[in-house]
Amino acid sequence: MITNDMNIVELKHFILREVCRLAWDNALTQENTDRIVAEVSPGPKPEYRCCVYKEREIVRGRIRLAMGQSPDVLNPTDNVVAVIPAACDDCPIQDYSVSDICRFCLGKACLNSCRFGAISPGDKKMHIDVNKCKSCGQCAKACPFGAIIHRERPCKKACPVGAISYDEAGLCRIDESKCIHCGHCIHSCPFGAIGSKTFAVDVIRAILAGKRVVAMCAPATEGQFGKEIGMASMKAALKKAGFADMVEVGLGGDMTAAYEAMEWIEARKEGRIMTTSCCPAFISMLRHHFPKIYEENKSSTVSPMVAVSRYLKSLDPDCVTVFVGPCIAKKGETLNTFVVDSADYALTYGEIVALLDSRGIAIEPVEEDYQEASVFGKRFAGSGGVANAVMEAMQEMGEDVSGIRLMTCAGGDECKKAMMLLKNGKLDADFVEGMICPGGCVGGPSKHQAETVVIKARGELLRHADGRKILDNLKNYPMDKFSMYRDGRMHDTEE
Repeated sequence: MITNDMNIVELKHFILREVCRLAWDNALTQENTDRIVAEVSPGPKPEYRCCVYKEREIVRGRIRLAMGQSPDVLNPTDNVVAVIPAACDDCPIQDYSVSDICRFCLGKACLNSCRFGAISPGDKKMHIDVNKCKSCGQCAKACPFGAIIHRERPCKKACPVGAISYDEAGLCRIDESKCIHCGHCIHSCPFGAIGSKTFAVDVIRAILAGKRVVAMCAPATEGQFGKEIGMASMKAALKKAGFADMVEVGLGGDMTAAYEAMEWIEARKEGRIMTTSCCPAFISMLRHHFPKIYEENKSSTVSPMVAVSRYLKSLDPDCVTVFVGPCIAKKGETLNTFVVDSADYALTYGEIVALLDSRGIAIEPVEEDYQEASVFGKRFAGSGGVANAVMEAMQEMGEDVSGIRLMTCAGGDECKKAMMLLKNGKLDADFVEGMICPGGCVGGPSKHQAETVVIKARGELLRHADGRKILDNLKNYPMDKFSMYRDGRMHDTEE
């Protein structure tokens, strides 16, 4: 039911749920998607925007995103994160503007500080020409009254790599050569103008085609839906929806920790600094913005998602693997050609809930228990969890880890600062854990609840996990049957 007080998240959920319902019925036709448009914006008066025509175009853009397509048919993009042009609205085009605090003083410090001729006297205060302003901020620094204010758009402010700019009409543009798919811009936009392509329809079609579709739930899953919803509950709900099985990606955390530990041991002997390779947004940051570090310092071990996917495909090459988690960048990781044999699809928590809702399935507590990962693999979801797991694996291998200088970076700014120090040879650390989201994966852009709520519920669930060790746990899996390296090579060929 559509109401005019529905927020952006609820509206996106409604549209995706309805698209999924049509997909289950093999009824994703133009006529049926038009019905969704009409239900959201029946007219004749608009519910959300200036007119029903704009509202309807926005809904069409959201439907295209829900179907894994580009929302802008005139300017299609291959990028996972994309802008709905009709929804990008009402943000001030200029970054710097003169407020009413301006005293129109005789000194004109702002005018004298501007090197681009963008400032001139107006009738009652100074004026900034948006066409000439380069957003350098010198005028704001020079003004003795603090009358010039900096108003940065939320999407641009949230982007840690400067991938967002605006065209001449003020519409948001995402530079695909810079974007790291972190998704931080998506939830920062108050108009919901930025979204990510959803592959729920592809997953549904695979299930309907009779393929063996296996879900892989991220370690951050525990705690997302309350302290009574563990991995067993997720498995039960997903199997009701038609998934053949579910595996916790914390198992991949154990795998990644063991193989990164071997790399760290070698790097330590060579005196070489190494970064982790689990966060796809962090890896994209290195690849696009720090290419030398990407080539020389990044671990070549695959992420836990890729590790579990390869493990599953070693058992059944024809299975379809679907990651479920709080991460937008995982979608990019499934599409990236520089990672050999990645997972097939990635869905966020909101997307998997919409998929389940489309079949009337709720995630509920169950009596059964399920654990395939050590508690170290499970803790990959929090800042410091990856590094601690690798250190644990090193110790299990008999390595003395005393004296290791470890740096954990959570958040785009922290990661950038650390990489700049490494680039300039000034980083005081032996190993770096990089996660683009503050707090780690539990603080991901598509988390289901507030981070503080998730952490509290997670603590309760993790207290019930057994104390198995990483290397002992991996003895139960055919680690010699699949590659743990990004280029697909087997470990034995390296020795």
